[in-house]
Amino acid sequence: MTETWLVTGGAGFIGGNFVLRQVLKNKRKIINLDKLTYAGNLDTLQQLEGNQNYEFIKGDIGNNDLIAELITKHKPQAIVNFAAESHVDRSIDAPDDFITTNILGTFNLLKHALNYYKSLDDNKKSAFRFLHVSTDEVYGSLGETGLFTETTPYSPNSPYSASKASSDHLVRAYHHTYGLPVLTTNCSNNYGPFQFPEKLIPLIITKALNFEALPVYGDGKNIRDWLYVEDHCSAIETVVTNGKVGEVYNIGGNEEKQNIEVVHALCDILDELRPVSGKSRRDLITYVKDRPGHDQRYAIDSSKLQDNLGWAPSESFSSGIRKTVEWYLNNKTWSDRVLDGSYQGQRLGED
Repeated sequence: MTETWLVTGGAGFIGGNFVLRQVLKNKRKIINLDKLTYAGNLDTLQQLEGNQNYEFIKGDIGNNDLIAELITKHKPQAIVNFAAESHVDRSIDAPDDFITTNILGTFNLLKHALNYYKSLDDNKKSAFRFLHVSTDEVYGSLGETGLFTETTPYSPNSPYSASKASSDHLVRAYHHTYGLPVLTTNCSNNYGPFQFPEKLIPLIITKALNFEALPVYGDGKNIRDWLYVEDHCSAIETVVTNGKVGEVYNIGGNEEKQNIEVVHALCDILDELRPVSGKSRRDLITYVKDRPGHDQRYAIDSSKLQDNLGWAPSESFSSGIRKTVEWYLNNKTWSDRVLDGSYQGQRLGED
């Protein structure tokens, strides 16, 4: 019997890659619930059209009746929650949406997941999992040394990270209070195919191809740990199937880079693959005013996941970033259709 998973936010960047992996590689039946906000894109999932193991439902995780109906109808063995507002700059401009979706939406999912879990027999209870996808940003900012571990105290610094921290606490509470078999993953910065171009890497690729100014916040020395999206998806799958109930697992790529290093790498690959005589895309770099509350450094210790569950990233930053650039060069139609909407590469999150 085909295993059924309910995935929320499965038309977004990470969720979309995850859904593709589960249906095409693992032959799972996926029920994909997505609100299709600006970052949701059904073009990402076009190759699943007509696949009997895939069903898309447009809807909000905050919709009480819809969530109850979906869980009752499809009886999933797992719920994987990607649904979230997830961009720091947008959370500075409009925090209300982040509170509504990330906190209240997660609460609604937990509430109905618990009701469903209580209705299951013992065998099905032992198999059921609720996995909540979160971020390393809940931990705040690091100094020059050290790594985020699963026991690092929460210290969120933006409306986005504060809303994700709140949802993490709700997930934990539903396990400790009600016994819901939950798992939480906190990941580092993702990159790869199908990423909405407000994020650093696809934004720089898009602008650099057009020979537009490449905006870099502050001095460009903020550091992130970069994780290729397919590695993230394989890690989540590993945690759902083998993780210990109630545990948190950090997922990182072990690839710390300053933002300016990332921009330099993108410029150099594009100059190699799409050269323009006498021009270097590094000359397009423009330093702009830093965003408010910009965390200096994130870095993940994923040794718990690697040691206990046997997962490890398969892509280095150098291999993953080249694959990413090549994907955007080969899928310009996807990017053009995204950019036909309300976002045109403008800066968000200013004072």
